[in-house]
Amino acid sequence: MNIKKVGNVILAVTDIDKSLEFYHEIIGLPIRSQRRSWVDLGTSGALLSLHPASLTAQHIGSSIENGITIGFLVGDVKSAIEELRSKGVRIHRDIVKKDAGLNAVVMDPDDYLISLFEPLFEDKAEQTGGYQGFTPA
Repeated sequence: MNIKKVGNVILAVTDIDKSLEFYHEIIGLPIRSQRRSWVDLGTSGALLSLHPASLTAQHIGSSIENGITIGFLVGDVKSAIEELRSKGVRIHRDIVKKDAGLNAVVMDPDDYLISLFEPLFEDKAEQTGGYQGFTPA
């Protein structure tokens, strides 16, 4: 096997329209492609793909129960949290400071945890990307 990179993260959602509104309108991810039962969001790197959990079975289990967290790098976590709070997004954990940066966690419409991370680098040349392993715990 020769895996090149993560292509996408697929989220099973209860209401694709509500999730699309959250990730596109509120979070701001651009729509890359869209079909009735599938939406790809993002521009580069791994895409976030939304897909109905099931058309017949109930969606069960929250992000806390199943261990799924989606992490986004942000330029300013404080302003991101203020903006999301003003749009009625549930804050799971407010901003905490760690050695690597600032982190906060919000909830999406299906109770998936969304981790927002602002890296802190003494040398701005080091700011090349990468997620620093923050979890909601």
